Amino acid sequence: MTKPRALLAGLLAALATIPVFAIEVPPPNPSISEEPPGDASPVVHEEVPAASATEESLRSDVPVDMHTGTVIAPAAQSAGSLWERIRSGFAMPEIESALVARHEAWYLNHPDYTQLMIERSRLYLYYIVEEVQKRGMPTEVALLPMIESGYNPGAYSRAHAAGIWQFIPSTGRRYGLQQNWWYDGRRDVLTATHAALDYLQQLHAQFGDWYLALAAYNWGENGVTRAIAQNRAKRKPTDYRSLRMPRETRNYVPKLQAVKNIIINPQGVGFPLEDVPDQPYFTTVTTPEHIDMQVAARLAEMSEDDFKSLNPGHTRPVITSNGSRTLLLPVDKAGIFNANLKDYDQPLVSWQTYTLKKHETLEQIAEQFGIRIARLKEINSINRHLTVPAGRTLLVPMNEETESSNLMDTWDNPEFLAPDDYYMNRMVYRVKSGDSLYSIARANRISVAALKDWNRLHGNNIRPGQRLTIYSNPRASRR
Repeated sequence: MTKPRALLAGLLAALATIPVFAIEVPPPNPSISEEPPGDASPVVHEEVPAASATEESLRSDVPVDMHTGTVIAPAAQSAGSLWERIRSGFAMPEIESALVARHEAWYLNHPDYTQLMIERSRLYLYYIVEEVQKRGMPTEVALLPMIESGYNPGAYSRAHAAGIWQFIPSTGRRYGLQQNWWYDGRRDVLTATHAALDYLQQLHAQFGDWYLALAAYNWGENGVTRAIAQNRAKRKPTDYRSLRMPRETRNYVPKLQAVKNIIINPQGVGFPLEDVPDQPYFTTVTTPEHIDMQVAARLAEMSEDDFKSLNPGHTRPVITSNGSRTLLLPVDKAGIFNANLKDYDQPLVSWQTYTLKKHETLEQIAEQFGIRIARLKEINSINRHLTVPAGRTLLVPMNEETESSNLMDTWDNPEFLAPDDYYMNRMVYRVKSGDSLYSIARANRISVAALKDWNRLHGNNIRPGQRLTIYSNPRASRR
């Protein structure tokens, strides 16, 4: 046993003289992730472009998301979390139901849509939370545009509701929202938010319950009032859950609760909710004159799309001004805009109005003023149900023959100050025996194609007693 022990001791001594090398453990395979599969590839959606990290990423003290290259702004931490503020202001009773679970699953199973909705909200959410809390309202109200429009200021429904709060024209006018050819207050974030909160407060005062107020916001106060009366007549409860209501309204509050659940506990449901700084995103500036949308964006050193996302109420290439016009800009762009506007020595407007002459066609006008026919129709809201008669005034670009714009004299013509809503006046017609689509269309001075489109008719058959919706407008088709 002595000899083996001697050999072992010699071997150990030899090993002790060999240098020791550190073995680096490779990092985990980046393709193996605990994140949802949808996060593995970039999502393309209609959003404000993220801030570039080209210069900032060169500084070691600036945190950067290495997957997207986006600078992670330290202001979000110093300003606090807007989500925490919203959570602390929740005051509506919790709802647990199969409908809530179904909608929560839908939002979680469609992360692209949900992230887009939240990304859009970042521009407006601070302002809306401020306004909601000034009025002592529960902060669930600030999430309501997620249900109404996905926080899309350009949203437009089949019921002709517009903006993030989805006002129909008549309700918008009732709550003071200006609507004309140049501007739609239903899309304006400031004015529409004030009107929506006024409306919701009035509904809450009327029904004494936030869930009934929300149902009335979606369905209309008359619908909720009738449903309550029907239940009372049958000696049934009149709370939100006990009322009989349309499917959309029945799903309305559960959708809000589903979004609320995700905001309350994003980690628990596996949703990557990015923080939103508890600080203003935008501020206001004023312009005393008419100004091209494109020029205003350039003076603010913004893209036109980014500028429009904050000023969606202005629906034409020109922002008209009756002495003064308020615009929204990111907080860090307001000073830039004012300084550039002060030094700007070029015309602020490059558009003019033109009155169509007898026998002139849109194609001729487009060629005369150097604009694509599709763009001409888009700018002037000319759709397939509209004929354009002689005497109609169009917005066209200034050409070489034009020394100055005539907008100062023509922008407030009566036809421009009327609501630019093709479906301005609505009526319901009950079909009589012997009626046809042609006879109804002719009697109401509309086209058969428009009548079929409004009522989703695929053929020409109608029956006595059937109800048809008919819209009229001075600019509607007269065929």
